[in-house]
Amino acid sequence: MEQKENKMGYMPENKLLMSMSLPIMISMIIQALYNIVDSMFVAQLSQDALTGVTLAFPMQNLMIAVGTGTGVGISSYLSKSLGERNRELASSVAKNGILLGFFSWLLFVIIGVFAARPFIASQTEVETVIGYGTEYLAICATLSFGIFGQLIFERLLQATGKTIFTMITQATGAVINIILDPILIFGYLGMPKMGIAGAAAATVIGQMIAMLMALMFNLKKNKEIEFSFKGFRPSAPIIKRIYAVGFPSIVMVAISSIMTFAMNKILDGFSTAATNVFGIYFKLQSFAVMPVFGLNNGMIPIISYNYGAKNRKRILKTVRLSLTYAFCIMLVCIAIFQVFPEQLIGMFATEGEANTALFEMGVPALRIMSVSFILAGVCIVMCSVFQALGNGVLSLIESAARQLVVLVPVAYLMSLTGNVQLIWWSFPIAELMSLACCVVFYIYIDRKIIRNIPLEPGR
Repeated sequence: MEQKENKMGYMPENKLLMSMSLPIMISMIIQALYNIVDSMFVAQLSQDALTGVTLAFPMQNLMIAVGTGTGVGISSYLSKSLGERNRELASSVAKNGILLGFFSWLLFVIIGVFAARPFIASQTEVETVIGYGTEYLAICATLSFGIFGQLIFERLLQATGKTIFTMITQATGAVINIILDPILIFGYLGMPKMGIAGAAAATVIGQMIAMLMALMFNLKKNKEIEFSFKGFRPSAPIIKRIYAVGFPSIVMVAISSIMTFAMNKILDGFSTAATNVFGIYFKLQSFAVMPVFGLNNGMIPIISYNYGAKNRKRILKTVRLSLTYAFCIMLVCIAIFQVFPEQLIGMFATEGEANTALFEMGVPALRIMSVSFILAGVCIVMCSVFQALGNGVLSLIESAARQLVVLVPVAYLMSLTGNVQLIWWSFPIAELMSLACCVVFYIYIDRKIIRNIPLEPGR
């Protein structure tokens, strides 16, 4: 039957969500793992090298923001087009999305060449840290075509329900990164010792290979999309629709970069250890929330497809399942952070006074900040629901309010006390406000959109 062309319109919701999400969750956990491993190896060079990578992270995060946000817009629009049985439009969305990924890379080539050093130097005055951070960021930015291509091609696979292939591409790229890290950083197996440049090289090589694999899977397996560029012309209306959903997502993650930049500035006034504790937390926190983001990546196409197919019952069931799974995932993560903070900090420790300071400051910091996890899972799912239903601006408002209106100002006020441990409480405070915003916004979306969708097609 025509209705059963795509599994998102007929497969039982729980089975569908798991089949869509689990491969992405696994691959994103591996992605987060290689970010952690990256920092663990860099920390063996020196704490200044670790700080340099930490200060480069906001710009790396911005690259991911642009690629992921554009991908969210593509995936949402493409899935909705397939739900409406419009394959020609879906193919046009895919090709316009690939073009946007190319221009995104060109933007970061310029940033890598001209802005890497000024960006790092704006966060610290320590010359060795500036040198490490500049070297790492310049390589990651100028060779970022791998990450943009990977993100766009993987989103095309996700939009048509072929998430098993995204797991393969992401996992392969991550494993290659992990293998190359010690080889290139320390010069094993006859390779030159590249230091922090080796960490950056391992990262971009893994991204390039993942991109090539994702492209291959699209060409061979994604039969619902026509990839021929013969006679193709960019479409302003399609690009506008992609960014209508994707731009708020870009800004949301970009806001995270601004928040990270501001926190680095605040913490740099205390010590290098304080900056490193925050950097370590951010790496570990990404490992905690990546499964929820993977869940969302599987959820968004399902909701968007059934929004286009006018099936409210499947939308609501998918939302309820996603909230339940997200809550359980974050409950496990908060338990790990509360019980094993010493072991988590120990993965990034070296010998000497810097190591002692890292433990003394880091153990209580991880326990305090991880309190926010229990609320974060719910908020992440809610924001993705808004995006899937074409109201990404609500997610943008929530993210801006949480990070820029609450978290950074509260952290700054806490820093005025001179007690760095009080700064960490800004995270659970901000997450509590975020939950309140999400509840209000969901009530609005329910009244404006969800209740107006037929319970089932034809009813």
